[in-house]
Amino acid sequence: MTFNELEKMAVEVRKGVIEGTFNAKCGHPGGSLSASDIYTYLYFEEMNVDPKDPKNENRDRFVLSKGHTAPGYYSVLANRGFFPVEDLKTLRHTGSYLQGHPDMKHIPGVDMSSGSLGQGLSAAVGMALGAKLNKKDYRVYVLCGDGELEEGQIWEASMFAGHRKLDNLCVIVDNNGLQIDGSIDEVCSPNPIDKKFEAFNFHVIPVDGNSMEDLKRAFDEARATKGKPSLILAKTTKGKGVSYMENSVEWHGKAPNKEEYDIAMEDLRKAGEALCQK
Repeated sequence: MTFNELEKMAVEVRKGVIEGTFNAKCGHPGGSLSASDIYTYLYFEEMNVDPKDPKNENRDRFVLSKGHTAPGYYSVLANRGFFPVEDLKTLRHTGSYLQGHPDMKHIPGVDMSSGSLGQGLSAAVGMALGAKLNKKDYRVYVLCGDGELEEGQIWEASMFAGHRKLDNLCVIVDNNGLQIDGSIDEVCSPNPIDKKFEAFNFHVIPVDGNSMEDLKRAFDEARATKGKPSLILAKTTKGKGVSYMENSVEWHGKAPNKEEYDIAMEDLRKAGEALCQK
């Protein structure tokens, strides 16, 4: 896909986030929106996956370590063809397979159940090690939140990944600067994130996580890196694409009402139209 096509798809992914959280009357739109460009690039450009064969043993793996941003994850899976986009409206409804956090037993395309912060990276490290031991060529990608880096298990997993030189592992940190209680700097600063991962033998790539051009450069560099895992430190805007949600901690875990839904969808409609003019 061209950069313009990827940007258009990211708008559709963001629409799915709003659609899902509005109909659920709960959920986490802020971090889903900040990561929508990352989700889109991964599933439409970077990863070797096939919606028609979601369990292919040679597929690339993805773990959403910050599992509460499932609305964005589900939206990209639906738009990629793993299940109907219309099902996004059932998010968190009784009887829906689209639960509040990813469930590998019921959701097509989900490689690992997640939600308990800090644990997803360990699962991804295990997958990457498994590929090495079994001499498989698939790559493993994991998306963490910057607030999630306050969890100690993140650093145990990083120590192991760096020590075992898991160059088939790519960790992405959605560095939007905000977590549930406020700014990461005020809650329990994980900074400097780049220097910490470098100390654990990671190749660190800082990028604008809301730029498709930057994401391409970063993922290409990660793929070319040998002998150590890669960390893509993606600077993003929480609530990206929706005017009143951007850089607002209030929208970490809050659903839009009807009026807010209409404004959000209009913002995204205009964004899509602007991309069509390019």
